[in-house]
Amino acid sequence: MSLRILALDASTEWCSAALGDDSGFVERRERAGQRHSELILPMVRSLLAEAGAKLAELDGIAFGAGPGSFTGLRIACGVAQGLAHGAALAVVAVPTLEAMAETARVRGGHPRIYAALDARMGEVYVAAYEFAGGRWIARIDATVIAPDAAPVPGIGDWKGAGPGFDAYPALRERLGSVLRGVDASIEPAASAIGALALPRLAAGEVVAAGDAAPLYVRHRVALTSAERAAGALLVSAS
Repeated sequence: MSLRILALDASTEWCSAALGDDSGFVERRERAGQRHSELILPMVRSLLAEAGAKLAELDGIAFGAGPGSFTGLRIACGVAQGLAHGAALAVVAVPTLEAMAETARVRGGHPRIYAALDARMGEVYVAAYEFAGGRWIARIDATVIAPDAAPVPGIGDWKGAGPGFDAYPALRERLGSVLRGVDASIEPAASAIGALALPRLAAGEVVAAGDAAPLYVRHRVALTSAERAAGALLVSAS
């Protein structure tokens, strides 16, 4: 029997939730602005209702761990923690830049992806991934840096993915020697997070709800008790 997982992402201005297994995911996605906390739980309720499933019947919960918006990361992590704790489920934290690489691979078949998100304050979140042996290998770990100082992969041709390239033309210039096209429309999405989480869940690469944590890259900020408790709302209401 295939594993079934709920995936959440609130790392950018988009909010998304997805429910599925290795046959595919059903996703809810909306441009949220600052309304992630208003949208994410109704999305979860809608997905569970459509699937005719209860949270406790799932095998795990995944969330976009970052980098990304501090507030959004805390919301996704807090909701994942609350839901997982109430339903006794394991949690899988998936890097958002890796999820973007997965979307780019599915969309265009590219095995080398340089992902970039606008980090504000004149900086960009970047990471470079190569798909080999059925999984993504980080060739450049996620970091936050000025666009004109972004690390350049040493070998190979790379496809750019993410709005960081549109936000900072200097990033394209910096990577000109290795970059072979850019899809700036790619954003982190719960469906890609879920797809990446499934083999990790199967391999036991999980954490307990209380140990889940965002990947901030720039700073580490404590998860507030209110954000941690947010996920419990759905469990208590169901």
